[in-house]
Amino acid sequence: MRPANSSTASWLAAAAFAAAMAISAGCLAAESAPDSENGRYSMTPIPEGVLRLDTRTGTVSTCTKSSAGWACYAVPDERAALDAEIGRLQAEVETLKGRLAAGPTVSGKIDEALPKTDPLKKAEPQAREPKAAEGERRIEIPLPSDQDVDRVMSFLERAWRRLIDMANRVQKDVSGKI
Repeated sequence: MRPANSSTASWLAAAAFAAAMAISAGCLAAESAPDSENGRYSMTPIPEGVLRLDTRTGTVSTCTKSSAGWACYAVPDERAALDAEIGRLQAEVETLKGRLAAGPTVSGKIDEALPKTDPLKKAEPQAREPKAAEGERRIEIPLPSDQDVDRVMSFLERAWRRLIDMANRVQKDVSGKI
């Protein structure tokens, strides 16, 4: 065998270094990268902390920092709650339809018209005054007495005097400050 010269040795060392780098790069690529680096989560700053969107599942979480560290809590999903309520209502409708279909049916329609008067009701004796016809009914509203009108007038007088006194006081306050 021939002795190796320095250029061959440096070339072999460079090749060995390159192979070692290639192997280590492959090992690093095999390790899973954190989820935030491969695009799974989208982060948006909010006043309370960070809003995190999981792009795979669509789950939204709020992340806040406390004395113990960061904690993320899922935001309630309105859509899931609405879908659950819709499902519950649809099941209830089906149950009620089943009860209605199984319930008793009405039969035996009467072809003749119902009587206009009640045959079981006692006949009324002749009224002392004739009844007014249906179209001539009157509604009587009692008028207030003189005492009621006097009470309203005295209330309005007191309210008016208070309003005038208040306006005078405001005018004096404003003119004194100017």
